[in-house]
Amino acid sequence: MPAWVSAELPRAVDRYTRGMPNPLDPLFAACPDRHGTGSEKWDRYAGRDLLPVWVADMDLVAPAEVLAALHARVDHGVFGYTHEPPEFCTSLAAHLERRHGWQVDPQRIVATPGVVTGLALTARLLADPDAEILTFTPVYPPFLSLPPLAQRRCVRVPLLQQPTTWAVDWAALEAAVSPRSKLLWLCHPHNPTGTVFRHADLLRLAEFAMAHGITVVSDEIWSDLLLDEEHGGPRHVPFASLDHPAARDAVTLVAASKTWNLAGLGCAAAILPTAEMRHRWRIAGGGLVPMVNPLGYAASIAAWTRGEGWRRRLVDLLRHHRGLVAAAVDAVPGLACVPADATYLAWIDCRGTGVDDPQAACEAAGLGPSDGREFAAPGFIRINTACPTERLEEALRRLRRAFPRG
Repeated sequence: MPAWVSAELPRAVDRYTRGMPNPLDPLFAACPDRHGTGSEKWDRYAGRDLLPVWVADMDLVAPAEVLAALHARVDHGVFGYTHEPPEFCTSLAAHLERRHGWQVDPQRIVATPGVVTGLALTARLLADPDAEILTFTPVYPPFLSLPPLAQRRCVRVPLLQQPTTWAVDWAALEAAVSPRSKLLWLCHPHNPTGTVFRHADLLRLAEFAMAHGITVVSDEIWSDLLLDEEHGGPRHVPFASLDHPAARDAVTLVAASKTWNLAGLGCAAAILPTAEMRHRWRIAGGGLVPMVNPLGYAASIAAWTRGEGWRRRLVDLLRHHRGLVAAAVDAVPGLACVPADATYLAWIDCRGTGVDDPQAACEAAGLGPSDGREFAAPGFIRINTACPTERLEEALRRLRRAFPRG
């Protein structure tokens, strides 16, 4: 177990839970049974007494405002080929200005079926075959798997694990870059660690990108789930909003899917540096990328325009859940978890427990987290906390069973 855990983690737990109410919000008290609904999350362990806490969708019902918009769209009765409705781009632009103070020209927004699709398109559009794509690890697995699928090279740059944050290792970043490096895929806020990169770090990344002729592609799908911004914690700064030449060339990927639990509707957006790139973007996806479906548009527009109250209540719940995870981790010698700034993910370091395969140990105890090996981080697990509190408490009991020597 790292030496700082015993000294620093209890203070971190207290800091992140002090003064926070236990928000037993009836809105999030239960979730419909997802068995037999084609749920990727629940079908992984079908027929086994295993609680799934792996893939990043929520066991929570989407907002009533979104459901009403979907019902209205279904009542229309026609579901033909659909391009971006004007409201899609304008509602996203208004949301970004309202939430993050970033003014975006709606003409620079283009819909895409998902952020992963957007990443894949940037590899083909902005980097030649055999070019290098830099990314920080641990990281969401498609960041690692997509470059080779596009005949590009993925260059992994490990983040530094510190007592209360994960940080960029600037020396490692400089050592990793080469003349073949063309893109930096930035996950911001970061999945799986929950890190929100600060303004000064983003500016330093912009300087690095400009110095090496690298284009930054910033996946900001988690940017509306900052846990402490209303309590003096870090705020999200969109990379492309920086006053810097490298930011003006950046591509940003966003979606309503993580915040309002809409992942299955397949709707995201790319914010491009120029309106002209919209044309090139569509050509790059020709024959590969389908149109976004009309229900995805309807749900996203409703979330961005009428989902703020639901989002705030969700953040209160997730902040409480982060405290529950921190307390549970602190009770098991050998476990460590840097408290997340954002997301509903807990990135747990199991290396101090002496358990060789923490994923197998968790599954044997009836818990199904994400395996850190998929994120280029063996010895870690990732737990999804976006579920009713009672279900999370059961998951944490099973986590404790997985490491009985604790």
